[in-house]
Amino acid sequence: MSFKPPASLLASSSDVIQSALDQELAGEMADALGRAGRKVETALTRCREARGETAEALSDALDAAAQAVFALSVQRELCGLRNPAAMVRHYDIPKDVMARVGITRKA
Repeated sequence: MSFKPPASLLASSSDVIQSALDQELAGEMADALGRAGRKVETALTRCREARGETAEALSDALDAAAQAVFALSVQRELCGLRNPAAMVRHYDIPKDVMARVGITRKA
């Protein structure tokens, strides 16, 4: 009876390094996606609170929420998640925020 080593031991060292790098990159992408999602949640909460305040406060909150949603959508694209409708449903993003996504304001 002959001994056959596991396939993982037969792989070249460059394959192992590439696999470790892929895992590290996937972890970083997931972490960035999570941070972007939390920023959207925070911005949307602020937006809901601002609905009872002045028009200027609401406009600022809508702009901040739109910027956070835009950043999240870019991060989702980088992760291969290409369905923006799922993001809108998941975070319950209001239409007035979506209408401002991608618009840059002058300082």
